[in-house]
Amino acid sequence: MNSDGDPFTIHLSDVELDDLRERLRRTRFVHASSSRPWAGGVDPGALSGLVSEWAEEFDWRSVETRLNRLDHRQALVQGTRVHFVRASVGAADGETVPLLVMHGWPSSFLEMLPLADALQAAGERHGLRFDLVIPSMPGFLFSELPDAPLTREIMADLMSELMRQLVGEARFGVFGGDIGGTVAAWIAAKHPERVLGLYMIHPPFPSEFAEPLTPAERAVLEAEAEFDEGDGGYSAIMGTRPDTVGAALIDSPAGLLAWIIDKLRDWSDAGGDLERRFDRATLLTLATLYWSTGSIGTSFRQYFDFPANAPRPVITVPAGFTLSAEAIIRDIPKSIAERACSDIRVWHPATAGGHFMAHEEPELLAGHLAAFFDEHSRPRGN
Repeated sequence: MNSDGDPFTIHLSDVELDDLRERLRRTRFVHASSSRPWAGGVDPGALSGLVSEWAEEFDWRSVETRLNRLDHRQALVQGTRVHFVRASVGAADGETVPLLVMHGWPSSFLEMLPLADALQAAGERHGLRFDLVIPSMPGFLFSELPDAPLTREIMADLMSELMRQLVGEARFGVFGGDIGGTVAAWIAAKHPERVLGLYMIHPPFPSEFAEPLTPAERAVLEAEAEFDEGDGGYSAIMGTRPDTVGAALIDSPAGLLAWIIDKLRDWSDAGGDLERRFDRATLLTLATLYWSTGSIGTSFRQYFDFPANAPRPVITVPAGFTLSAEAIIRDIPKSIAERACSDIRVWHPATAGGHFMAHEEPELLAGHLAAFFDEHSRPRGN
């Protein structure tokens, strides 16, 4: 029997909100390390303005009311409580495609809401009705950590079992970026009989690279190593000393906000202008959710547990890709993905939208997703 999970309501008490505002009002800011804004990380002036707005102007209650119009649920999955949002969008009488859409770090289910809205029109054009499941990934916001190392495979098993609880034995599509994308790839690799098709914005690398490498493949691997030299500090500390940085971030909402927006600006297709892609209300909503759930430290767990990941099998289900326009990803040759996937049906080169494409370019991505599931991954018998 299918289970829809238990209804769930987001609510912060007045005491929690008062405490948050008082902490924000007492924030101390660092001196910028460079005269060039953002050269040393989050610009203190930009952060100060956001902190002031968060403390004095941000209307959490109206955001809370809007979020609670969504169909929030929680389900017990293999002993782990998982939060998710359900939404049915697209053609009212169209063929139903269950679709699991998963976020990465430092993101949340919020990233997928513009995509859900855009899939309404895209689904109508293709005669599809998308039954969306939008989880908070394990350790993020309202979802618990499992009692096991938080590997991509463990997360994939949890998400696959969640879908079994929600849609029974019906086959479903999987989509994600960043961590959510690697989990989607694991679901497709480990549970191919359950998966209609895999769609990603960050093409998977193979578990190991067999020689010879093409010049384009070698260039991407070298560029990735060079990029990590300038951007990898965050992952190094979260992978080796997560409790140290977590102690600071869970106690300082301003520090938490800085840690998050540094990556939203760097990884999005924003051209250095954070608010080109993320309005201030969205930034403060995301930060409030991380703060109120105390989940910034648990969101690091998949970094700390990364060495426990096993090699992923080859992906054999139909796969499609829309490359994000962020550094390294936009230059990945199709041959790299072909080393990991045996049945690539769609390959869209990068045009616009970065690491958080579901939020940044929802119409573009929705159109590609709907076309993929229409043309390549309809359920058997059609």
